[in-house]
Amino acid sequence: MSTTGTGTGAGEDTEPGIGAADIAEPGAVTVVVPTFNESANVRELLHRLTESVPGRLPCEVVFVDDSTDTTPEVIRSAAQDCPFPVTVIHRESPDGGLGGAVVEGLRAAGSEWIVVMDADLQHPPALVPELIAAGEAAGADLVVASRYLRGGSREGLAGGYRIAVSRTATWLTKALFPRGLRGISDPMSGFFAIRRSAVTDAVAAGELRPLGYKILLELAVRLRPRAVAEVPFVFRERFAGESKSTPAEGLRFLRHLVGLRTAAPLARMIAFGLIGLTGFVPNLLALYLLTQGGMHYLPAEVAANQFGVAWNFLLIEVLLFRDRRGHRHWADRMGRFALLANADLLLRIPLIALLVAGAGMPVLPATALALLLTFVLRFAATEALVYLPRGPRGSHGSGRPGASRPGSADHV
Repeated sequence: MSTTGTGTGAGEDTEPGIGAADIAEPGAVTVVVPTFNESANVRELLHRLTESVPGRLPCEVVFVDDSTDTTPEVIRSAAQDCPFPVTVIHRESPDGGLGGAVVEGLRAAGSEWIVVMDADLQHPPALVPELIAAGEAAGADLVVASRYLRGGSREGLAGGYRIAVSRTATWLTKALFPRGLRGISDPMSGFFAIRRSAVTDAVAAGELRPLGYKILLELAVRLRPRAVAEVPFVFRERFAGESKSTPAEGLRFLRHLVGLRTAAPLARMIAFGLIGLTGFVPNLLALYLLTQGGMHYLPAEVAANQFGVAWNFLLIEVLLFRDRRGHRHWADRMGRFALLANADLLLRIPLIALLVAGAGMPVLPATALALLLTFVLRFAATEALVYLPRGPRGSHGSGRPGASRPGSADHV
């Protein structure tokens, strides 16, 4: 990762509604801008920020860049004309996508307020002072720029398809997280302000695990800010270039939702059980094909069970424990998971016999109780033996999205 910084003092513009007493020192706002090939936009963005941020609002801008074009060079050139410090952090590896870039910016921020916005000017820079003023007035930890308040608009979304996707994603997230998103009308917004004090501990502890674009969702659900305010904004068309939204990003968003929803142990155990139920499909299909091919049903049962195990392992890796995969090699994880799954079968039979013969239970209730007990044991063993870190070194494993990578720093 390389870092460059440049800039001078604040400008002379003023903005009504923000009193000097409300401004934290030494810096009131750090504007964090994640960039990926935005060379055609960043100069205009800095120009509009210079015009929008009042002189009495101390400001710095931090670009976290994953670009493969000349975006870092254009930023450094444009920063020479800015009245505030501008820093470029170029990441060697885009871990966590846009969300991971924002976490890197949160880590670098030096002001009490942090504003996160896109570089393509769909988020109006003129709204930055209003976000800070709204947060100070409401005593809020989080201020969201919303397209769904009166006075807001999503007119910059191109086409009915993107509008439908946006509305569906908003509905889905609010349905899944009614408490975490209380007071937030636009959880899909990428334009917001948050107090640095509300995120410092989580960033330092590596608790944020974003995946893709929706960093606001990550912050709101994991941090539960004590108070939330909103201001309306009009989502504009891009100043230049093309949208980075792709079907792959949509899949990452769904994986992110599953990860957030299953963060609590009980929710994760329920998801573990539901994934286990889906394993019956490949298990029975493999059993049918093997027996139809002439294999005896007993070895066919054993072999078919491994297809179900492999299916469950794949889903659990992708949906349930994606942020814990860096602690062990995939083959080690797969072997441990398969061993536990087959041990579950071996344990269940004598347990059923014990419940029937020793406790006098009927066969069906005994079988149901044995299934429940071995399921809970297998879930606990899977977490402890497959996906928990092996030791202190494991807590800093490469599997955590958004983890910073070593690099050089150079200041101009």
